[in-house]
Amino acid sequence: MEPITSFQSRTVILPTRDIDTDQIIAARFLTTTTREGLGEFLFYDLRHDQDGGRKVGFALKKPEAQDCEILVAGNNFGCGSSREHAPWALLDYGFRAVISTDIADIFKSNSLKNGLLPLIVDVGTHDWLIANPGVTLTIDVTRSTLTLPDGKVVHYPIDGFARYCLTEGIDQLGYLQQQLQTIEKFEETRPWMP
Repeated sequence: MEPITSFQSRTVILPTRDIDTDQIIAARFLTTTTREGLGEFLFYDLRHDQDGGRKVGFALKKPEAQDCEILVAGNNFGCGSSREHAPWALLDYGFRAVISTDIADIFKSNSLKNGLLPLIVDVGTHDWLIANPGVTLTIDVTRSTLTLPDGKVVHYPIDGFARYCLTEGIDQLGYLQQQLQTIEKFEETRPWMP
């Protein structure tokens, strides 16, 4: 993972409530254990009709959505099954953050472990973002802040350990590997043996 301290991006809006992990990436596309290429199947059934043709007007296909790294989603985003492929697909598509008023706990945990920022904001901020698509936001992970175009700063909750891992560009295994010398020292000096 690349370290994330802060970044700026425009937003794309997908205001639909209760987008579950199967809508993010359908189970039939879970044929790989790698992250690469999953963005192609992101929101596939929302973007395509039953014959595989592209639906006209889907938010991610609009020209103004190109290169947006922040998805503003409806309430209860990422509900459903525990599917690590869901944040993988969002990341592979190019998103770095998802903003909503409520994000499912398992999806939030999987996202943080894989370098996708799940930001929970208050209803007023969310309503403003939905009503103003394409605005440029600044996300600061070190301060847990989201800065709106008018300069208003909104704080969002993030676990301290997750923030550390994101800003260092490591996952949980990477964190443990950083502690190798301490672990080895403990193993050498402990008074008991297993």
